[in-house]
Amino acid sequence: EVHLVESGGGSVQAGGSLILSCEASGFPHTAYSLGWFRQVSGKKREGIAAIDRDGLTSYAVSVEGRFTISKHHTKIRWFLQMDSLKPEDTAMYYCAARSWLRLSFLPYEYEYWGQGTQVTVSA
Repeated sequence: EVHLVESGGGSVQAGGSLILSCEASGFPHTAYSLGWFRQVSGKKREGIAAIDRDGLTSYAVSVEGRFTISKHHTKIRWFLQMDSLKPEDTAMYYCAARSWLRLSFLPYEYEYWGQGTQVTVSA
């Protein structure tokens, strides 16, 4: 029914930039919030940024000032602009969506997930 497909991962040097994209198909909800998460092996999934239907945003301290979340105004499509990347940003990045308006960094509150895209930042 609902599928999230993300893209834009890759390898960059420290200080570089990447933009991740995610698009949802078959998404029936009119009230929703969208997010980006990341996870490295052996660690818990970390919420990075979130945006609700109306454009309200929130960021994790670890990325605030460097990453920017945005969304398309019509399609359920959202983005993560990542600037000033650091080696510690290396992780598998996941987009996620949920049928509630409230912003959340809690993975269990999200209903739909993308397949993940790898971001690797070299020193």
